[in-house]
Amino acid sequence: MPLIPRLKTPSLGLALQGGGAHGAFTWGVLDCLLEAGHFHITAISGTSAGAMNAIALADGWRRGGPDGARDALSRFWTAIGTRVPFDLLTSGDAARPGLNAAARALMHWTRLLSPYQFNPLGTNPLREVLQEQIDFEGLRAASPMALHIAATHANTGRLRLFEAHELSVDAALASACLPTLHHAVVIDGEPYWDGGYSANPALFPLVRSGIDEPLIVSLTPLRYTRTPVSADEIQARALEFAFNATFLREARTLAEACAEARQSRWPFIGALERRLRRLHLHLIDAHDELGELAGETRLIAHLPFLENLRDLGRARAGRWLDAHAGDVGHRSSIDLAALYAPV
Repeated sequence: MPLIPRLKTPSLGLALQGGGAHGAFTWGVLDCLLEAGHFHITAISGTSAGAMNAIALADGWRRGGPDGARDALSRFWTAIGTRVPFDLLTSGDAARPGLNAAARALMHWTRLLSPYQFNPLGTNPLREVLQEQIDFEGLRAASPMALHIAATHANTGRLRLFEAHELSVDAALASACLPTLHHAVVIDGEPYWDGGYSANPALFPLVRSGIDEPLIVSLTPLRYTRTPVSADEIQARALEFAFNATFLREARTLAEACAEARQSRWPFIGALERRLRRLHLHLIDAHDELGELAGETRLIAHLPFLENLRDLGRARAGRWLDAHAGDVGHRSSIDLAALYAPV
């Protein structure tokens, strides 16, 4: 894998978590970072909604630089918010929406029937949005940054990373394929599910590509305020834990590896150790903004809700820039080993 060239402008590698509609928060974070123009983004690792943000950003940047990336993200999420039919199944306001009775009935049937039964044709509105919004052929030929899009092999549970030159509509859909809602996405004869089962998102590909400044955009709360008691709540919490477990382990391992590399007294160390010594870790989280939202809101692709999340993401990124923009290129702005330490 070729190394990322060193630039005078601090070079970021983005690690974008999945989270369904909550990925619109990441849209806002990216919009703020791109508007500020303090950094050059040279690699992105993304899963599920994080993969959609990564692909839209890269395709827009290819067409028109940072402003093109902002426009592409806006067009993508606007299309999601006006075309995906869940906007007809919501109740409440834009800040705290919920699923209405019809949507809850639909979700109940997804627990009783597989998508091969209730959706035998494998219809997925996201496919049409991706086909219209993203020039995959152009992105494969000339991506402006390294891309690492995570999916999970459905028959082994192993991580599959699609690089920029391998991207397609199917690769994007594979990264966001919830098996209770969609058919497995078959690519070259192999079935894939949502990348969240194996990496949400993958961090080490950024290290291997030579990134010195990984910035994680996290959508999963560090701590929930209440213990689930209903069957639906328990199932939702268990799924959230399953999607976050691999990330927690990888983030903690990466932080500990960086600390050990810096403490090494050996006069000769390998290339990986040298990269780990240079690494500065950063985090923008949505814990305060999204921590109180019900898990079901990840399914609400209603434009007013998505725009509200975007605004929350922009505000959170603005606060991070005020506090930590000067850290980039000099030091880590978060202690991931302490943040994600075992209880």
